[in-house]
Amino acid sequence: MSVAAPVKATGLSFFERHEFLIRRLHSLSGLIPVGAFMCVHLTVNASVLNGPETFQENVYGIHALGKILPLVEWLFIFLPLLFHAAVGVWIITTGVPNTTHYAYGSNVRYTLQRATGMIALLFILYHVFHMHGWFQFDWWLAAAEPLGGHQFRPYNAPSTAGAALQNPLIIAFYALGITASVFHLANGLWTMGITWGVWTSEKAQQKALYVCGVFGLGLLAVGFSALGGMIAVGSGEGFEQARQIEDKMFNSRVEQGLVAADSHKKAHDEVEEEPAENADAEE
Repeated sequence: MSVAAPVKATGLSFFERHEFLIRRLHSLSGLIPVGAFMCVHLTVNASVLNGPETFQENVYGIHALGKILPLVEWLFIFLPLLFHAAVGVWIITTGVPNTTHYAYGSNVRYTLQRATGMIALLFILYHVFHMHGWFQFDWWLAAAEPLGGHQFRPYNAPSTAGAALQNPLIIAFYALGITASVFHLANGLWTMGITWGVWTSEKAQQKALYVCGVFGLGLLAVGFSALGGMIAVGSGEGFEQARQIEDKMFNSRVEQGLVAADSHKKAHDEVEEEPAENADAEE
């Protein structure tokens, strides 16, 4: 008896041939490290509520990694984020929502998960450009700064972050981006539990939905606290106080030999000099 040869899938893309594995990795990367980093990032930023010195101290701690910091960022943040985003876009473009036929909670969350994913992606791209300029090449940063990029300086962390968040449109976009990112993580955590078989029964899923909802609201409160705290130290007396604290902490580290006095991570404000003729007239 002859045995028919197995039929090989033809015309399938790489994603389609390895869909099961890719979806599992996508789900896992959304929690670790991408989701975990977002929780840490928002919490560190919210530390500004305890005073500019607390947030600045946290930033110094991060940059104490020195030359390996870019490696850590790319290995544990940017590459997993790019993978998660790329697979997410593929899922969105190949999925077909059915909310028009079955407008119940799960399908609404299905659509919101994809919508908030796209909003979060656009927000993260803008946020990284706005604060860090994307790439750390001098020629690139020189071009990015006039366009509103590269506003953050690690050794003047509270004041530069806050000053970059004074435009009402930027504040509104940050609020939208934080909300979308938090919902995407919280709802994604719930769907991940289903995907990985952590909660399978309807009762367990309802309990998990409640827990994930509470987690999302808590993280959203942290995110909005961080945003409000940064805005408060970005102008007026808050800015001046933050800048004085930053300068004191920076000078102390320069004296200890921990940082260079001419570091590019320090904001170097241009001080307008009084015209010579005015100075002569006062003598």
